[in-house]
Amino acid sequence: MSRVVHTICSFLEQGEDLVLATILSHEGSTPRTAGTKMIVKRDGETISTVGGGLVEAEVIKAASAVFQTRTSRIIPFDLTGADMEAIDLVCGGRLEILVEFLPAEPANLRVFQDLARALKERTRCFLVSDLGSISEQSPTVKRCLVHEAGPISGDMVCPSEVLGTISRWKPKDRYPVLVTTEGWNYLVEPSFVPGTVYLFGAGHISEQVAPLAKLVDFRTVVLDDRSEFANRERFPLADDVLVLRSFNDCMRALDVDGDSYIVIVTRGHLHDKTVLEQALRTDAHYIGMIGSRRKRDRIYDELKSQGFTAEDIKRVHAPIGTDIGAETPEEIGISIVGELIQARVKRGK
Repeated sequence: MSRVVHTICSFLEQGEDLVLATILSHEGSTPRTAGTKMIVKRDGETISTVGGGLVEAEVIKAASAVFQTRTSRIIPFDLTGADMEAIDLVCGGRLEILVEFLPAEPANLRVFQDLARALKERTRCFLVSDLGSISEQSPTVKRCLVHEAGPISGDMVCPSEVLGTISRWKPKDRYPVLVTTEGWNYLVEPSFVPGTVYLFGAGHISEQVAPLAKLVDFRTVVLDDRSEFANRERFPLADDVLVLRSFNDCMRALDVDGDSYIVIVTRGHLHDKTVLEQALRTDAHYIGMIGSRRKRDRIYDELKSQGFTAEDIKRVHAPIGTDIGAETPEEIGISIVGELIQARVKRGK
């Protein structure tokens, strides 16, 4: 979400009107889920995707008309019929997509800039969009940003029913919802606060993991005790690159919590054990360590002799990564990020 929001801000700052496509709802098997956004420029160029294929082609076609009329519309798609099978589109679900005209106006820019700032600061908030009457289509979509702490930014007045829905929101709920009050629809979208991946070790494996983790909306922090490895030249996309004095007591200053993912890929057995020992004393949702099973078992035996239990050890994913037969640093990086995604999905259930 953060990449799309930052791109929206960039275009609006330049005075460029956009069409923004948002999946409002989905059921069954669909190419993408509710909340997914795609930007369409006036020349037809798109940023991000709502699933590709016929659905996306129809959205792009609708966007051209929206640019001309400056009127937003909601398009339903039924992917369950025989005609869908005839063109080899067999997802088998239904979805609705809002195709809205997003003019480069100060009110829109302010809301999306506030949203971009909240995402950067990992502050939970909700984007509320007024979709107008159930039976009518609004020419433009008004919106506001409701922060979890209370403040509201934007020109739209947020109804009490919508604020009530937000107050009852559960942290694991990531999909937007439609709230209807007095015949009007409001789309409530939670900001997705990315989990933080802490990469201990700035070697060739982390060099592959960091950009991939960022690509799938993790916040990434790279840590090593060697400045020649832990630097911006090697990790330009990481949110933070930290040079440690040593791996001893390296987590004291970190905000490791239940939405943290610890990846241990240091340059040696002793450093891996040192980091793992500290990781097991945190509330990190995921802990993964690279290395062979022989190395893993040796470290486990050492930790058990220090008082760590079998339940503690069960928290560790080692050897790290999904089993795809990875051998090269690039393949190992993909397998690690795949396991991170899997852990994130499980956390949300």
